[in-house]
Order: sequence, then structure tokens, then C-alpha cells
Amino acid sequence: MTADNQEMDNDELLFFADDEELVGSDGPELEKWRILIVDDDHEIHAVTQLALNGLTIFDRDIAFLHAYSADEAKELLQHEQDIAIVLLDVVMENDDAGLQLARYIRDDLKQDEVRIILRTGQPGYAPEEQVIKDYDINDYKTKTELTRNRLVTSIITAVRSYHQIRMLNQSRRGLEMIIKSSANLMEHHAMKGFAEGVLTQLASVLGVEPEGVLCARRGQFSSEEDTPDNSIYVLGAAGDFAPFVNQPLQDLPSQHIANLVESCLNEKAHQYEQDDTALFIASSDYEAAIYIDSARPLAQIDRNLLEVFLGNIGVGYENVSLFQRLQHAAYTDELTRLPNRAGFIQCLDGFITTAGKDQVVALVDLNQFSDINDGLGQEAGNQLLKAVAERLSQTLGESCTVARVSSDVFGIIGSEQIVTPDRLLSVFNHPFHAGEHMLPIKAAMGFCCQPQASGRGLDLLKQVYIALNLAKKNLSEKYAYYEQSLETSTSDRLNMIRSLRHDFSERRLQVWYQPQLSLANLKVSGMEALLRWPDGEGGYISPAVFIPLAEYSGLIVDIGAWVLEESLRQLKELQEQGFEELTVGVNVSMQQFRSVGFLDSVINTLAQLEMAPACLELEITESVVMDDPAVVIDTLGKLRAAGVKVSIDDFGTGFSSLSYLQQLPLDRIKIDRAFVTAVDDAQGAIIAETIVALGKKLKLTTVCEGVETEAQAAHMRQIGCDEAQGFLYARPMPFADLVNFLSKP
Repeated sequence: MTADNQEMDNDELLFFADDEELVGSDGPELEKWRILIVDDDHEIHAVTQLALNGLTIFDRDIAFLHAYSADEAKELLQHEQDIAIVLLDVVMENDDAGLQLARYIRDDLKQDEVRIILRTGQPGYAPEEQVIKDYDINDYKTKTELTRNRLVTSIITAVRSYHQIRMLNQSRRGLEMIIKSSANLMEHHAMKGFAEGVLTQLASVLGVEPEGVLCARRGQFSSEEDTPDNSIYVLGAAGDFAPFVNQPLQDLPSQHIANLVESCLNEKAHQYEQDDTALFIASSDYEAAIYIDSARPLAQIDRNLLEVFLGNIGVGYENVSLFQRLQHAAYTDELTRLPNRAGFIQCLDGFITTAGKDQVVALVDLNQFSDINDGLGQEAGNQLLKAVAERLSQTLGESCTVARVSSDVFGIIGSEQIVTPDRLLSVFNHPFHAGEHMLPIKAAMGFCCQPQASGRGLDLLKQVYIALNLAKKNLSEKYAYYEQSLETSTSDRLNMIRSLRHDFSERRLQVWYQPQLSLANLKVSGMEALLRWPDGEGGYISPAVFIPLAEYSGLIVDIGAWVLEESLRQLKELQEQGFEELTVGVNVSMQQFRSVGFLDSVINTLAQLEMAPACLELEITESVVMDDPAVVIDTLGKLRAAGVKVSIDDFGTGFSSLSYLQQLPLDRIKIDRAFVTAVDDAQGAIIAETIVALGKKLKLTTVCEGVETEAQAAHMRQIGCDEAQGFLYARPMPFADLVNFLSKP
């Protein structure tokens, strides 16, 4: 005790009772305000605690900590957290021990929230204004000034200040964490990873362990053709709930949690409980509920932060849902719910190295399907395809993969003991029920056993197609097995390749053009160059027939270079006639990308014709990208750097990995006609809208192909599609007809 303290006539004057007392209201038991008394006089500790006992501030009681020197206080402050106030004597073991402790609290411990009230019996040692300014002191009193009422008033003022500073700091830290969390979550494209990330980041914001689930109704991810399913499923989980991912909500071990999540989704509102919380997320057509074990009631500041956090989560949840739907469209055949061509190729990738030696791949092609489709109508054709898909799946069992590879071709992967000609032929022994029709169907089949297979998925698919084509030509057998010799012995293939090579050398191939128009004003913005091969009898051989042959033979490289030069030369003629704003799109195959000098060829052709690179757009299909992504991305990047535009053609029909979409240097997405013609159907409209929305998010121009009706055009315009091409506006035409078309007012 200092001399000054000893000279005081009556220490009890510190707590002389005034007429009024400040007393807090009764309320639920909350965390106490922690007050540290630092004074070398034990009696000061006792009378201070006596004066403040029973005081409640903002429904919270007071807890006391004691230190009898500045050094003892330093040691205590290093280990104790959440101290609201330090009642600090200035003069203890030395004249400025209290001031040095205040500096230590602020400068060394970096504790800016705790409030400091200085008490001294020797005011001359610490000028009041300077002390408050230098050390962020909440109050500064001589001991003779502090009656009980004044002490209580100082304590209440300091607690209020501490509480406000703490809330501001919590808000700042929370917002910083939300910004960081949101950025991390945007990297997720798969729903499971996104959900786990949300729970982890949410737990970090609240300062609790990541224990919880993210749930949604299955129906919002299903087609309208499916049986309505509003059951709630766990999309992602963390902690002890991790094993329940993709399981029904009711499978959770706690009925309380299931009820809380269900109430959250039914009432579309957050559910706050004593020890846990269910939070509602809504964005566009997507709703979800997050359950998290908060281990405590959430304060208002926590709830405010959660509202900001959930706003960001809602956007991310919508993005992931859109990606999931688009991925579903890329991998799944909407009619049969089987894997589509892209999904089947993905299953075939690695078949040679990962499949067992007894594995086989088969293709089943329905005979006369086009006749049924044309004669009985598309609906009957669709019903037939679904019936065939169902019978194949039931006959082969779950151990086999069944896919719809193209219009009337089904792909199968399975054991040689199961996927046999006899078993597949037995599928067609009985008629199929298609609407009101019972249709007898026959099929041709191609097989490729694992030892005969080579290459990646797309290569293997081509090999099975060779066997299938052989089976279709063989009248005595309905199936054929692939052998490597078949690839060189198919006479009709070789004959057609020979004819194609001859006609190309004689300059009999033609380049036609289909205009592309802005949906905003129907002004022609460009055209797509299309290769045509006259058959010599007044007709034309389908590109679907000769383009694969040109690619197979390698002739596509020379043909592609000629199409590029011819398109640019004729575009230059149009520019000289006053059509200066047009661009031309030219399709590029995988063989062109792989050919030596392709990049230089494009650049040199533009330079020789004195054409701006921006007037040329190279169109690639999704299968080209997936054939060798590294080569395609590298080459396209260099071309785009030179000013050439790049677009994805027939988007949504065969993508194997959406992750490559972000890596491709693109300018435009061309929406496949299958999605455009389906806009009258709700599910088809959703897919078209999803692709347009994805294009906007990636800042790409969107072009819809195959527009045939005003209704289709109006719908695509309404959802924000930029351009269109199709029979509604113009069919593909020779160059002379294109000039006339552009010249019309």
C-alpha cells in the first residue's frame, strides 16, 4: 500500500452510498462481465468487490479477477480472455506501474476491446487528459472521487463501451471471414463439395465445430416427367453426419434434427433453437436448409452475420445447381434417363487398362426406327425407345452399363458372360409396348472384346461402330465382333474415301453459308460456312456421312484449309460490296488441331487475304475438345491471342467435363438445336435457359441453332439469347444466293 493510500482518513469513502443505485433487470443466465482489479492494497480489492456485488448490467452478472501488482496482472492477462474492464491503480510497485501496464495491454497484447479505468491517490503523477489520450483510458478518477454510485456509473459506461467495441470487431472479423468463405465456396462445382464447404465455413463464422447437414427436396432437381418426389435428402454433411450424404433426411439418427430441417423448408424461415439452428437458403428456383450444431443460442450479432453469409451462399448454391443441371444434360439422355453418348464415352475411357479381361462393349442399333418415328409419330418413337431401354436394363442387370449413344443406338458395357449375342437378341423376341401400339423390333449389334480394344473411349466407340456397320450389312448374321483387320477391309468405306479425295482434287466440293442474325434487331451479324459434296446426280451426300470419312482418312486437314481460305475469300468479296460488319464461322476438326502448321496456316491465310482476324470465328464441337483437351486449349489460346474468335458448336450434347469450359478461350456458345426445339416443353426450356445463363455468367455470346418457329425465336429472345440461325430466317445457301439474301432490304 502506498504512502498516499495510508494517509487517507477513510478508504470506505470510496464507496459512500448515494441515494440512487443502478440495478440491472432479471433475465436468463448469460456469460458474466469479467472485471480485473489491479491494486496493491488488499482492502481496495475487498471493498470494490463488496460495492459491485449483486450488480447486473444488460442482464449479465459480474465476475472478478484479482492482481496485486502490475507484473502479476501481466501474467494473468496473457492467459485470461474476454476481460471487459481493468480497474487499475496507477501507483503500485513504482510510481507509473499502472500506466506501464496500460501501455502493455494496448501495445504488447494488442487488446483494444478491454476498457481501462484508472484510480489513483496521487493524481499529480498522471495528467488526466494525456493519460486518456495515450492509453485509450475509459475513465480516470482519484480514489476520493469514487463513491459507490460513481463507481457503478463508470462500470456501466465502460461495459457499454466494451460491448459496442466487441460487437464492431466481431462484425468486422465476421464480414472478412464471409468474404473469404464466399470466394472459397465459388470454387466448388459439385454439390457434395459445395455443401461440405458451406458447413465448414459456416462453422468458422460461428466459431463452432463443423457438425451439420445441407438438405433439399429431391423434386427440385428432377424432370417434370419423373414421379414427383418432395422427400428431403442430405446433399452434403460434415462431422459425424458425413456418412449420411445422399441419404433421406429421415435416416438421420436424430428425429429432432429431421423435424427442425423439415420445419425450416416448410416454413421457408430460419429455425433458432437453444443448442442448434436450421437456416433457410433460397435463390431463384432452388431452396435448401442448413442444419448446424451451434452448441449455444445465437446472439443477434451472429444472426446478422448469418444473413450476410447466407446471401452469398444462396448465389453459390444456385450456381452449383445450374452446373449440376447442365452436367446432367451433358451426361444423361433426357428421354431414357440413361447415360448419353458423352456419358458412355466417359465410361469407356480407361476401359483397356481398368476393365477385366472378360469385359465387352456392345452397340445395339434398332432396325427401321426412322420408319416407325415417321409413320407413327415422334411420341410413339419415344415410347419405343424408353421400352427398349427398360427391357435392356432389366435383362442385363445392375452389373452392366446401358446407355443411349445416339437416336436409335444403345451402348452396353459388361461381362462377356452376360453381354452375349444370344442374350441381347432375346430382348427383341417379343414386341414392345409403345403407347397404344405393340411393335415388333429387330436390331443389329456390334461387339468389341477387351483384348481387341485400343485407344481411349472415343476410339473404342469407333471400333464398336465398325463392327455394328458390318453387322448391318451382313444379311445372314445380326451381329459382328470387331477385329482390327475390319478397319482396313471395309470396301465401301475405302471407296467413298477414294471418291471424296478425287472430287476434292477436282474442286467439286462447295462452301455454303447459313446466316446468323441478332435476335434484338434481326440484323445479319455473320454466317456459318458449311461444306457440301454434290453426288453428281443433283443431290448431296450428307456431311454426317463424309465428314467422319474425311477425318478418318486425314483428308479433313486439306479440306479444312480449303474451306477456311474459300470462306475468307468470299467474305472479302462481301466486304468489298459493302457488307463490312460480317464474320464467318468455320468448323475445325481434331485432326486439324493436331496437324503440323495448322496455327501458322490460319494466320498466314488471314494475312495473305488482308483480312482482320476478328472477322473469323473457329467453331469446335465438344467431342473435339474432349478428344485431346490440352492440344485444343493451347492452340485456341494462341489463335485467340492473335484476334481470331472461338465458339463451341452444338453445346450441351456431348461434354464430358464442364471444368474444361472455364479453361477454353471462348467468345461464343452455340446452343444445340435439340434444346431450342424443345423450348415448348418445360424441361427443355429449363435446359436452354440454363445454358444461356451459364453463357452470361462466363460473359460469352450465345447463339441458338435450328430455330424454326417464331415461338422458338421469341422464347430464346426472352431468356436473353443474343443471336440465332435456322430455317426460320434462312437455310444454308450457295454464295450467290447469300449475296442476294444480304442485298434484300
